[in-house]
Amino acid sequence: MTTPFIIYLIVLLIMSIVTYSAYGMDKKKAIKGKWRTKEKTLLLMSFFFGSIGGLFAMYHLRHKNKHWYFVVVNFISFIIHIALGVFLFNKTF
Repeated sequence: MTTPFIIYLIVLLIMSIVTYSAYGMDKKKAIKGKWRTKEKTLLLMSFFFGSIGGLFAMYHLRHKNKHWYFVVVNFISFIIHIALGVFLFNKTF
């Protein structure tokens, strides 16, 4: 039987991988001078369960880490995701 907490962790992992990949592809496009991913799209991906991937990409790939709003959105989203995870963990177990 799958618990909501396990499902939440799986969704968090998948979205973080997708978000990290999107930041990485955008970085490559920026270097090559090609069409870029909209900032709004990257921010929404981070907000909707991809904050771990967004934070990791910002500091590992050094992409978008100079934009204050990326830092704020990713950290606030990360805090919300941790709080939601704690809530689901306590409710489940």
